[in-house]
Amino acid sequence: MLSGSYLSVMEAQTQEQFRDRIVRFAQELGFDYVSAMTVVDHSLSHSEFINVDNMPQAMVDAAASATTYRRDPVMQHCKRGTVPIIWDQTTYVNRGVADLWENLAEHGYRTGIALAMHFPEGRHFMMGVDRSESLPGNATDLTRMVADLQLFAVHAQDAALRLFVPVDMQMERPKLTPRELEALRWTMEGKTAWEVGSILGISERTAVLHIQNAMHKLDAINKHQAVLKALRLGLIH
Repeated sequence: MLSGSYLSVMEAQTQEQFRDRIVRFAQELGFDYVSAMTVVDHSLSHSEFINVDNMPQAMVDAAASATTYRRDPVMQHCKRGTVPIIWDQTTYVNRGVADLWENLAEHGYRTGIALAMHFPEGRHFMMGVDRSESLPGNATDLTRMVADLQLFAVHAQDAALRLFVPVDMQMERPKLTPRELEALRWTMEGKTAWEVGSILGISERTAVLHIQNAMHKLDAINKHQAVLKALRLGLIH
């Protein structure tokens, strides 16, 4: 059900399209609200925040304070790390800021999941989904929900960095060899390294080497992110 959302958000061409597609994903996942924040650090003392969400205006006004941001345990968690955080009232009570949760709860934000990604050259992406209902008590269902959000966020950050990061801060087009591009194209089609080797008439080990070289040139942490970056840069289609 959610797989179409992954590709759809990556193809967004405007902020409005990006917003529509993250809202649709959140609703399919079972959440009322979603927020996707792109942060660009221009200097040590100045950062630009571009937030796309479906937050009610009353909630926007309540959350606008810098003091609230510094006290919020979910925001502080995302500022420092990349591991997803599953939050509810207990998260705020344990940090001594129960009043913040009460304010959130008034606007329908009682629990949620949030995560962040931090990239070189001062680029960051944070995404969270929130709702008034409790999260699933079944560990398997909750784990699947977190995994769906993580996978979607990988695609969403690619679109967000393309749409919102200044051109002079975007990744330059790296020079990949024809073999590296072919290996990525077949990886995009779901082929294993062994299958890629068979198609290209090379050994599995050589196919793995081409994919790893492409990952390194694209500054990707795995082959799937390499494919996404290559698509965004127009290196493969």
